[in-house]
Amino acid sequence: MARRAETLDTIAAVLPIDRRDKLAEILSDQDVETLRHLVNEGMGDNTLRALASDLGYLEAWCLAATGSSLPWPAPEALLLKFVAHHLWDPARRETDPEHGMPAEVDQSLRDGGFLRSTGPHAPATVGRRLANWSTLTKWRGLDGAFPSPALKSAIRLAVRAVPRQRRRKSAKAVTSDVLAKLLATCGGDNLRDLRDRAILMVAFASGGRRRSEVAGLRKEQLTIEPPVTGEDGSLLPSLSIDLGRTKNSGAGQDEVVYLTGRPVEALNVWLAAAKIGGGSVFRAIDRWGHVSRRALDPKAVNDIVKRRVAMAGLEVGEFSAHGLRSGYLTEAANRGVPLPEAMEQSRHRSVQQASSYYNNTTRRTGRAARMI
Repeated sequence: MARRAETLDTIAAVLPIDRRDKLAEILSDQDVETLRHLVNEGMGDNTLRALASDLGYLEAWCLAATGSSLPWPAPEALLLKFVAHHLWDPARRETDPEHGMPAEVDQSLRDGGFLRSTGPHAPATVGRRLANWSTLTKWRGLDGAFPSPALKSAIRLAVRAVPRQRRRKSAKAVTSDVLAKLLATCGGDNLRDLRDRAILMVAFASGGRRRSEVAGLRKEQLTIEPPVTGEDGSLLPSLSIDLGRTKNSGAGQDEVVYLTGRPVEALNVWLAAAKIGGGSVFRAIDRWGHVSRRALDPKAVNDIVKRRVAMAGLEVGEFSAHGLRSGYLTEAANRGVPLPEAMEQSRHRSVQQASSYYNNTTRRTGRAARMI
């Protein structure tokens, strides 16, 4: 297990993995070698992170449900069991305790920190884990039962039986007025305030970066650009961020976004105060004020946003880190920034998805909503 932990720690330089020691206990040597292979193949960081997380969950679930590690390839019966354990009807569960995930499996996953939510899983989560399971099977040069008509039918029937309302990742967008309230809580000169201020400003101004992109940001991705002339004639600091391959970029295509003015200043203040000359930009800070060498976990970015929301006196349940992404586009629409220009910064590839924020803003402020 020590060797697996060491290998995972090496991979984490490219692929930050939550619960490294726990995964080292769960994953087999072959699992870790598969992850190492995918890193060497140059697969995108976000895809790798999802594969590693889902592989850890699948191994933990299989151990709890069958007492054995994942078999490769997985038989059709095991895939159907996975669906039955994760997509079930809460109403039927009330009259049939055996329906859905068995209590002992549920408890085992909770004890290991692999399961936090209650009730059936979201169909999208189940579909993603099955897709990653299939991908990992193919990377081992094996064929699985994933195209099975029985599996597809079971998923379709389960989703139909337990309809779930689609919810936004963040109930409310973090627009400029909300962001100002969050930044007001970071007015001190201690390291935690300086870091959180830089995170909020960089994440928002760079187009609403995903929390995984913020957590994984490294000093080597930053390039100082020539100053930009402001409206008053002053020179504003500027830098570019090479995001590499992201969720929305094509194969072999790197994404680059730009920061100008106050966000650059906030970032520089944090880097200087934390004495960060290379490596991870945003890091954990312990109770004694010591800055860690390791990058923040993506979940920690969300926790930081929620902590600042609470400090600002806002409703914590209404905001999350994703609100910075939706907030950027919403604010761009409010200020009349053309959609193509905003998409260049947010790096949305889908016009339909990005335009939904613009359409909502137009509908809310337009004449059709003010007939009386």
